[in-house]
Amino acid sequence: MIEGMMREPHVSERTCIVTRRSGAPEAMIRFVRGPDGALAPDIKARLPGRGVWVTARADVVAQAAQKRLFARALKTQIDAAPQLAEDVDRLLEADCLQMLSLANKAGAVAAGFGKVADALAQGSVRALIEASDGGEDGKRKLAQAARRAGSTTPVIGLFSSLQLDLALGRTNVIHAALAGSGPTTAFIGRCRRLAAYRGVCIDGATAMGDEIEAKPSGCAE
Repeated sequence: MIEGMMREPHVSERTCIVTRRSGAPEAMIRFVRGPDGALAPDIKARLPGRGVWVTARADVVAQAAQKRLFARALKTQIDAAPQLAEDVDRLLEADCLQMLSLANKAGAVAAGFGKVADALAQGSVRALIEASDGGEDGKRKLAQAARRAGSTTPVIGLFSSLQLDLALGRTNVIHAALAGSGPTTAFIGRCRRLAAYRGVCIDGATAMGDEIEAKPSGCAE
């Protein structure tokens, strides 16, 4: 924005149909009524048609479905699938992994314990990835390496080794590190959104920063 121009306050905010609180679109999930009359999650907020917004947390999405709030907000008969919250989780997860694949194609990903340790020592790491089903010993050693290097990068443990294998086109991926900007920045942002949706933390920090009012239980202050 050009310096000195007035900006309309809260112009981009949306209101959650469950909590009735307003917030940035990045902290919410948009839902639309599809051409077939079914409710469709629109995680990228690009689908045509009238949409409604729900705070990007699994428990809030589930509450909207259980209380039939989508039909009320859209002013039409529409049923939300019982597993809607799980469906949204899968979409957010797939969005993260797609961006990880793009970061890998851009040459921003180093995989394997040794390569990750080297990247930490060089100070080029923007984010660490640890497979959710990986061993604790390797995680502990890399955490120590990160501390020695003075790194405060987020540690992302949202995906299984198999999911990382598929996204990176490699086998038995347990540890990975991301450098650079562009796809890496986008990947980190998507992971923060997924973490907030699941109510978990990335490296002890609230997943969406100031966009989410309440910290998930267990997050550091």
